[in-house]
Amino acid sequence: MDIAAFVAVHEPTWKRLKQLTRKRRLSAAEIDTLLADYQASCTHLSQLMSQNPDAELSARLSLLINRARLRITGTRIGTLGAVKNFFLNEYPGAIWRVRYWVLGCTLASLLIASVTGYLVATGDGLRDALLTPGQQRQLVSRDFVGYYFASSNGDFMARVFTNNAWVSVQAVVFGVTGLYVLFVMSANAINVGVSGGVLAAYGQLDTFFTYILPHGLLELTSVFIACGAGLFLFWSWISPGPLGRMRSLASAARSMMTIALGLVPTLLVAGFLEGYVTPSALPAWARIAIGAAVWLLFIAYVVRFGPRAVARGVDGDLPPEVVGYEDEVAG
Repeated sequence: MDIAAFVAVHEPTWKRLKQLTRKRRLSAAEIDTLLADYQASCTHLSQLMSQNPDAELSARLSLLINRARLRITGTRIGTLGAVKNFFLNEYPGAIWRVRYWVLGCTLASLLIASVTGYLVATGDGLRDALLTPGQQRQLVSRDFVGYYFASSNGDFMARVFTNNAWVSVQAVVFGVTGLYVLFVMSANAINVGVSGGVLAAYGQLDTFFTYILPHGLLELTSVFIACGAGLFLFWSWISPGPLGRMRSLASAARSMMTIALGLVPTLLVAGFLEGYVTPSALPAWARIAIGAAVWLLFIAYVVRFGPRAVARGVDGDLPPEVVGYEDEVAG
């Protein structure tokens, strides 16, 4: 797919849809146009993600679709009701929909990180092949801890949040490829394992956990959710089940973009922990306790609201009357 040509052809529809979502009052004809443009934009997003995923364009189009969706369902952007519905229904429902994929990514990442860490910690040859003895000593004595003090708390938080949010959005958007998600997940786990293994070899494993756990519990969980969402999107067109392949992919894409949007504030909290709690002067146990408490609150939030949302038919996707079609299944 030629992205430039794709944008040139469909940009007028997106601009018109954006204008209609911002109008305070709509005529009957404008409502019909809004619905038509919304359905067309959903199709455009599905085509984009299935044929040539572009992270920036996908994110922009997803945001536009979400705005239009809220306007169609009668909730204006920015109202308390819209925010409440998103965080109490759509976001946890979408996560619960992919919970087994998230669990699989979590277990696989922990296994890769643990095995990597063990091999690096116990294998002098492997450790020296990855890092020279001088680089290892520098990592242990300065670089690992110094990373958290390289800039002011606010700047560090902003940089970490931007990077993590971008990686997570890419994991969701490019999940349709399958391989990209596996690469992100494996690379992240290996990096964590190498750092932990080097510090363990020098008797500094306690330092590793002291500076990883306060923010890492929530941050890594967010990454696992993003990777699980990406693999779910990939599997939706590999094995669509009774739905048509494009219908299955479109449904998964809409639901997974709900997760991508919801991970933004989640990673903002993780960035705050990494910028202000991890490098703070608090005792190690206090920093870890704060990070663990925030993480447990997030897990409790998903477990509390996710199943309830799914039981009511909410999973992050749009209702059929908004999408514009009823799913046709075989049998």
